[in-house]
Amino acid sequence: MATTANIHAPLGAATILRVVDGISHAFEAVAEWNTARKTRKLLSQLSDAQLEDIGLVREDIAKI
Repeated sequence: MATTANIHAPLGAATILRVVDGISHAFEAVAEWNTARKTRKLLSQLSDAQLEDIGLVREDIAKI
């Protein structure tokens, strides 16, 4: 009796993996955006002197 090895994942599994991977990347992007948003908010509350102490100027906040 001859047998063959099936080394390929079913088409549905590959599609599901791509969808889950895309959703995962979307969540990561939102988390990174939210962290940057919080950082900008906190930095904008500092005085110019405090920003200078940490080596920043007010214009640097928008680049974060």
